[in-house]
Amino acid sequence: SLPGIENLPCELQRNFQLMRELDQRTEDKKAEIDRLAAEYVESVRNMVPEERVEHLKKIQSAYSKCKEYSDDKVQLAMQTYEMVDKHIRRLDADLARFEADLKDKLEGSDFETPGSRSLKKGRSQKDKRGSRGRGRRASEEDTPKKKKLKGGSDFADTILSVHPSDVLDMPVDPNEPTYCLCHQVSYGEMIGCDNPDCPIEWFHFACVDLTTKPKGKWFCPRCVQERKKKK
Repeated sequence: SLPGIENLPCELQRNFQLMRELDQRTEDKKAEIDRLAAEYVESVRNMVPEERVEHLKKIQSAYSKCKEYSDDKVQLAMQTYEMVDKHIRRLDADLARFEADLKDKLEGSDFETPGSRSLKKGRSQKDKRGSRGRGRRASEEDTPKKKKLKGGSDFADTILSVHPSDVLDMPVDPNEPTYCLCHQVSYGEMIGCDNPDCPIEWFHFACVDLTTKPKGKWFCPRCVQERKKKK
């Protein structure tokens, strides 16, 4: 189950701290690579073949570690985004349920009473300012105007027209970039194609039949086909 939103700031702070630590480790490894490369260039003429191979292995190992830190940071960033996104979706669903319950209560009350008229008028004016949250198909300005209820209220035609299930079916963000063969936004575990010219770059594990991160270089199905054609 999703933890309470009150824990979100602490979890975000922890994840950002981990990302900072991974950044620092990456920078330290880059400095180590520079040092090893300088030592190799300076001493290569005096090294026997075995020493050259050993030194190059050290450089290769440092590069692999650097890439591993970078991959971990990307995975952590995606997990952090997904965690915040889940909270937003849950809040949107709770809001829609609250509005649906409020609609049921208002429909069962007397719209002719002065108190209910003032309540509906106040809420209607407030909600005309714009939609709240990401779980909206359109703002009130985009929907056709309907006849007001008795007492001059159009409350039920604004925020109360949203059903809880509608919120859960909303797209996350129309401006968010899409990835993978499925052309969807990033979510869950993803893997990057090692072809620098790959037009897609990132893929969901499930879409490329992966359950764990493979060892060594990994190429997406499209790039594999292109490489075969070139051969």
